[in-house]
Amino acid sequence: MAQSPSHKFGQNLGKLLEDIVLYDLLKPRLQEFTDSKEYYLDWQRTRLARTGKKVTWEDKYGNKHDLDFVIEIGGTETQRGKPVAFIESAWRRYTKHSKNKAQEIQGAILPIIELHHLSAPFYGAVLAGDFTNSALAQLENNGFSLIYIPYQDVVRAFAQIDFDIAFDEETLDEIYSSASKRLATIKKSDKDKLRQALLEAASSEIERFMSVLKNCLERYITQIIIIPIFGIKYKFDDLDDALNQIDTLDLDTPRGEFKGIEVIVDYSNNDTIRAIFNERVVLIDFLKKL
Repeated sequence: MAQSPSHKFGQNLGKLLEDIVLYDLLKPRLQEFTDSKEYYLDWQRTRLARTGKKVTWEDKYGNKHDLDFVIEIGGTETQRGKPVAFIESAWRRYTKHSKNKAQEIQGAILPIIELHHLSAPFYGAVLAGDFTNSALAQLENNGFSLIYIPYQDVVRAFAQIDFDIAFDEETLDEIYSSASKRLATIKKSDKDKLRQALLEAASSEIERFMSVLKNCLERYITQIIIIPIFGIKYKFDDLDDALNQIDTLDLDTPRGEFKGIEVIVDYSNNDTIRAIFNERVVLIDFLKKL
């Protein structure tokens, strides 16, 4: 089926915004920070440590997801490191699609975060276009840091180069086709003006985003608590049985078999990692990686 002119224009516009916002505005800030802290910044291009140009990571279910940026500890051009930050982007023209896109981003990133939860990684999204407040809140409530450029700011940026992109579902296909041709041949001088206009629109969002990222990755350990766990296992047939007998549990006499070692790691930015290990050697390996 042939691609509609409106869909083609939307894709081309999204690609241009991605090039400007992600790679012209955000990437230099990320690169400056990662270089200063000896982290490794990965983005979509050829790298010897992986195949192809895509930045692909598996989640805890074994599903693969392509991302825009990943920051690693110990990464090099030839070896992947431990991921400590994941960043994805999206463009949506209409709010009716924004909720689905937010859920798509959440569904891709959160299972990856769960797999790497012991490093308490940062995760964020760069959004442009029409996203509802509920879609933005959904991501923020799930721990995402956001850079959001509303659709009207994008329209105003293009007005700086006398390019009216305030189209809607009533816009004629011929207008979309003409606009797509102009996007494909946009001049460097116009792209520079767009870059400046989008920077002015998103500067505070970028600064806030970078501040949260730095706070997360520059954190330091304030304390480590290690708790050997011993006890007796009590089994109950159902909830009522457990509730009826819970007062009979002996909590005053320490005894029982070894059940594991709990470790609590507190950081300066109020992040906390909690984990339980069954073997001392695995706990030691975990602590060394901190």
